[in-house]
Amino acid sequence: MQNSRDLPLIVQSDKTLLLEVHSSWFSEVRDAVAPFAELIKSPEHFHTYRLSPLSIWNSAALGFSSQTIKNTLDTWSKYPVPDSIHQFIDDICLRYGMLKLHPSDSPEYLELHCSSERLFQELSHHRGLQQMLIAKEPGVFIVPLVHRGSVKIQLIHIGYPVEDLIPLKQGDFLDVSLRETALSGKPFTLRDYQMEAVTSFLGLGNPSAGLGFGTIVMPCGSGKTIIGMGIMERLRQQTLIITTNTAAVHQWIDELIDKTNLTTDDIGEYTGARKEVKSVTVCTYQILVWRPEKEGPYPHFNIFRSNNWGLIIYDEVHLLPAPVFRITAEIQATMRAGMTATLVREDNREDEVFSLIGPKRCDIPWKELEQKGWIAEAVCTEIRVALPQNLEISYAVASKQEKFRIASENPRKIDILLQILENNPDDQVLVIGQYIKQLQKIAQAVVAPLITGSVPNAKREELYRMFRSGEIKVLVVSKVANFAIDLPDASLAVQVSGTFGSRQEEAQRLGRILRPKQKNAHFYNLVTRYTTEEQFAAHRQHFLTEQGYTYQLEIWDE
Repeated sequence: MQNSRDLPLIVQSDKTLLLEVHSSWFSEVRDAVAPFAELIKSPEHFHTYRLSPLSIWNSAALGFSSQTIKNTLDTWSKYPVPDSIHQFIDDICLRYGMLKLHPSDSPEYLELHCSSERLFQELSHHRGLQQMLIAKEPGVFIVPLVHRGSVKIQLIHIGYPVEDLIPLKQGDFLDVSLRETALSGKPFTLRDYQMEAVTSFLGLGNPSAGLGFGTIVMPCGSGKTIIGMGIMERLRQQTLIITTNTAAVHQWIDELIDKTNLTTDDIGEYTGARKEVKSVTVCTYQILVWRPEKEGPYPHFNIFRSNNWGLIIYDEVHLLPAPVFRITAEIQATMRAGMTATLVREDNREDEVFSLIGPKRCDIPWKELEQKGWIAEAVCTEIRVALPQNLEISYAVASKQEKFRIASENPRKIDILLQILENNPDDQVLVIGQYIKQLQKIAQAVVAPLITGSVPNAKREELYRMFRSGEIKVLVVSKVANFAIDLPDASLAVQVSGTFGSRQEEAQRLGRILRPKQKNAHFYNLVTRYTTEEQFAAHRQHFLTEQGYTYQLEIWDE
């Protein structure tokens, strides 16, 4: 080991870790801390990680002990690790495993075992749990099966994650294998990081790490669909895939047919237009949470019981609607894989994904895949433009929400967009925005088709196809294109308006242009100067700068 002054890690008492990128030890230390520390920022010189209860519980779920975590920090830290950090790790690790969920003698109930009398009494008197926990004997509660997910959520909210030891059931057999050459004629094999993700999810080679449940975090364009198919091939069990919209359903089906031995006879579409249940079924979140009456049952939840599923894949798991995993107990007993580019939820409910889908199994940094050429190199530019004089008074007297909209719909943005298109005549361009009237004006000005939520799915998919083939050079889209849309030929995106300060949205919109291609990608964000839009834009930028992207700033005045 080198002199401690040469070590690349600094552990601070505020629970942040600073890791020097240019150290020869960088890769080794990054891999060592990733299981128990959350990556917060990854700019040019120092990456910042944070120790949190959730990050430590993630590692505990993967078999890491508090001593292993402390030893790792002590080994690589340039300076002595603060005693308060050692104590924090011990305290948080101790909480994982204090509550264990076991089978009971009755198939309608489970048993929750508490490791201490104090905790048993605390839970016995917790108002939010009294309707779901039935005291059986000292240290043991009976849990009705239907409350399995709800109990786990309540307990992690009060700081006690449940170690769920109920065996996962086996689904019906599915004869599925990946092709060596896709039907499209292209050679096909999993990339190294995709194989790593499959292995991490299945726990291969590490029996203590659990098997068949958890979340995989990968950048847009890195092939999360391919990882899902890799998991399916290993498990060979009937699979339910849930994704964000009908276009994404069709993309999953097309990919499965192109890259596996499955045929249309094996794959069912379960959407508003069709209701097929087959050995592999692809459906949308929207159809699952639809119900005819506000307080009535969810009629399409029957899909969870219609087949003996061995695997459920949650595409864009950070968008998972609460009813999907709170009400159905069956999905807790099934192997489940969450796929996402970012676990950031604007409602701050990442702990619920941990409790109900599983711990983070794999998290590959965006810039690492960019450096290896697996996703496109992206340049981010914010262009600021003044508000027209005739709107200044309207803006000054408007409410906070109205101010944001006036700034977002600044008509001068259209002139900037036209100039960007003129400067980049060979690019496939996505124009992305929040407000329909603004997008209608833009589509008319640039003579390009517009996709919004009101455009029928068949028409949307035809426009996406024409964009991919190059028949359309510019496509104007609302937020319906944020998620799970594969537009690999897009090389330039212009964001004319966004949803306040959504980091999640910024990540997804950048992701539309990150598919690998021969040229660099460029992401423009148009922002009105001296308005609230600047503040919200700064918050959205935060995610991208944390991922290592440099944001250029330009001022365009008349």
